[in-house]
Amino acid sequence: MRKRARQESAFLNIPYDRRYESLYLAFIASLCAFGLRPRATIEIPSTKRRLERIIELIQGCRYSFHDLSRVQLDRNSPTTPRFNMPFELGLAVDWALGANPEHGWFVFESRAHRPEKSLSDLNGTDPHVHDGTAHGVLRGLTNALTRKIHDPNLAELDSIYRDLSKAARKIKESRDGSLFEARPFQDLAVLARQLAEERISSLRS
Repeated sequence: MRKRARQESAFLNIPYDRRYESLYLAFIASLCAFGLRPRATIEIPSTKRRLERIIELIQGCRYSFHDLSRVQLDRNSPTTPRFNMPFELGLAVDWALGANPEHGWFVFESRAHRPEKSLSDLNGTDPHVHDGTAHGVLRGLTNALTRKIHDPNLAELDSIYRDLSKAARKIKESRDGSLFEARPFQDLAVLARQLAEERISSLRS
């Protein structure tokens, strides 16, 4: 049962901020359309040791998706870049190169060629460039995931994403404007799965 859960799960390593909201929804919609269960650090209870739980999440997933588009300094003092995304990518790569070579990890970016400068150790790995748009995320995931059982096309992904975005507005209203919390994340994943089952016949069996 644990192996099956791992095969159906995908770790989502992305920024949590309002500017990223549409891309966040695009990832959730698409992963569910491919028959995967999205997992993320926002599920981690505050009572849990965070690093250990992140490692458990990565190791419990068949895939991981890492967006390195937030490399710029933030505006709040002290001005610093975000290191969480590349750090968690490193944990996933270590897991894939060591104990579990079946783990598939994918890098996403908003700008082409930037990883060659920001993280040159990845040279030889082609990132999926989304141009900072939800459509770019949908397109990138169709290229990253080629599954024999569930293989939605771009139009199907776009339809699921648009309906999920409409529902997300109501969820935000009921959660004081935040989608980047454990409960909204779970609600969005459940709804995305339902929307996907309505459109993709292979998910109904």
